[in-house]
Amino acid sequence: MKLALFILAIAVAQAGNFRAAAVKVDITPSDSQWLMGYAARQSTGIHDRIFHRIVAMDDGVTQFFLVSSELCVFSPAVYDDVAAELKQQFGIAPENFWWTVTHTHSAPEMGAPDVYNILLKGRSEHEWSRSYAAQVKSKLMEGIKEARSKLTPAKVGIGAGTANANINRRAVDIDGKVSLGLNPDGPVDRQIGLIRLEKLDGGLIGLVANYAMHGTVLGGKWMEVSGDGPGMVSDYVEKKLGAPMLYINAAAGNLAPIYSVYDTARAGHLSQFGVLLGDKILATYRGIATVDEPVKLTAKEKVLETPRREGLAWDPMLAKYAANDRSGTPMVRIPVRFLRLNDLVMWGAPLELFCEIAIDVRNRSPFRNTFYFGYANGWLGYLPTAQGFTEGGYEPATSLVTAQAEEQLRSMVSAMLDELR
Repeated sequence: MKLALFILAIAVAQAGNFRAAAVKVDITPSDSQWLMGYAARQSTGIHDRIFHRIVAMDDGVTQFFLVSSELCVFSPAVYDDVAAELKQQFGIAPENFWWTVTHTHSAPEMGAPDVYNILLKGRSEHEWSRSYAAQVKSKLMEGIKEARSKLTPAKVGIGAGTANANINRRAVDIDGKVSLGLNPDGPVDRQIGLIRLEKLDGGLIGLVANYAMHGTVLGGKWMEVSGDGPGMVSDYVEKKLGAPMLYINAAAGNLAPIYSVYDTARAGHLSQFGVLLGDKILATYRGIATVDEPVKLTAKEKVLETPRREGLAWDPMLAKYAANDRSGTPMVRIPVRFLRLNDLVMWGAPLELFCEIAIDVRNRSPFRNTFYFGYANGWLGYLPTAQGFTEGGYEPATSLVTAQAEEQLRSMVSAMLDELR
């Protein structure tokens, strides 16, 4: 009996070393804003409110902060600015701060359009809103401070499910040309990756749900601020469970929602994503097991240097993300982050990655669960497959890199996963 009690005491002590918290902070604008994701347009109202959702985790040695913001994209220079301030104010190392976006195309612009102007010249001819950018940044700092103050002893559960809420969007016509549309025969990643954080008594702290789907249920004629499909799903799950849920978009570069670019929420069946994806997240949540061993967090970063696509200008604000190789070829420097949590590895990059690449990395991975976090810590455009470059279409034309990048990224990430193992 004494031995059993001693073992139980050790288990409780080990569990108590891991702490977690989750918070939700409103970033809905109070006035009309330029919306991002399609041609320039200004918002006429609010359909649903948008948020930062923040998870903090602490294993007793490392504190890690994961943010999911209901925004479309922002420059890596915006991330660098916030990361530097977090380090100065709170001592948080940049590798322990990941800032992702859900990629809703019905959210305000955030920060200067430097990468946007390189790849999508003409969409951001207007002045960007300094006041809204300051609001987003201030709310993020407040949210991280709050999450840190709410860290509580916790347990973690990890698992995966599936949902059929997405579809390949690279439509192939009879002449072989590829354009944005719907392609039911194309590659698709329907995995839901899920992290459940709960108190030692079983009370839910929050969820992290990883799923690949563009935030484009609503199209370019839609004029109201909205979290789109990802935001709707987060709100649906939160109302069911009473705790924040971070929607972390995965390798959605060539994946659309099955209802895409509609003029109204009703026409796009926006609420149906609660059934198509929200209910599948809830089913996965109920079925995953809690990690038995003590939780350990290990964060790493690798930088991929890959040739820049010819003919592209560069913005001085992005000097950190450019280089020349020994022959003078212009290169793009892409920071890739890794976080190991026991037998789960999360890896993230500021990219709209084609799903085949993330699936292949996952299949090669030595870890039980491997999740890709897209749109992480800024946006450096699309990274298609080499085949995608051959086929052409919108995504290769909106990329900073060349067809070499696919294999370079696969090799680097797989080697890093082996090293982490």
